[in-house]
Amino acid sequence: MLKEERQRIILREVEVHNRVLLTDLAEKLEVSVDTVRRDVKELDAIQKLRKVHGGAVSLGFISPAAANTNTYAIEEKIAIASKAISILKNGSVIFMDGGTTCQELARLLPEEMQLTCFTISLPVALLLQTKPGVRVILIGGEVSREAQITTGVTAINALADIRVDYGFIGTGYVDALHGLTEFDWDVVQVKKAVIASSRKVVLLCIAEKLNSQHRYRTCDISSINTMVTELNPDSSRLNSFRKHQIHIL
Repeated sequence: MLKEERQRIILREVEVHNRVLLTDLAEKLEVSVDTVRRDVKELDAIQKLRKVHGGAVSLGFISPAAANTNTYAIEEKIAIASKAISILKNGSVIFMDGGTTCQELARLLPEEMQLTCFTISLPVALLLQTKPGVRVILIGGEVSREAQITTGVTAINALADIRVDYGFIGTGYVDALHGLTEFDWDVVQVKKAVIASSRKVVLLCIAEKLNSQHRYRTCDISSINTMVTELNPDSSRLNSFRKHQIHIL
């Protein structure tokens, strides 16, 4: 495989999943980790992604809360956020996850909407601060430099003490059989706590993540009440999820 093709695949993996490991890229491309590391270093040098210890992250994932043009599949994420807003009711108490799709949800919330929102995401919290009707409560903990979310025991314990009407979460990987999965064990523990604290769990997910999986499971697909993608709810690509009686938007 030519270097240009390898780097194209690397960029797509980073853009779709936000964060990837060098070892996973090497396995997918069937090359050495050193080869992938060189490719990632070159892509970082031309500002196509950000190289981090053991992997890479998308530029849109680490950008500040202000609107940016680096977000991958921005139109699809705006469509997802617009659908998700239809679920909300004035007076709701919600949780909003980190990630670029949740950032779009925060950005698009109507100015007049009255909500209380818990979040572990620094960018989401900053975006919500511009909404006069939203009370913002940032869950504390250790801050991940790449994901800009709080993790660890402090965050998990705080989440155990709340009960929200809706928990809006993202995921790195989702599959009808294997459920929601991630490569980051610490992130999985926080997401588990969010799910346990939510009366209803709403998954926001671009279609490119469908039918993908990683090593650490966040939850079974049956733990999700509503799944929101940019696809038409009747799309055949969602049939395997529909079998689990998930409400699909």
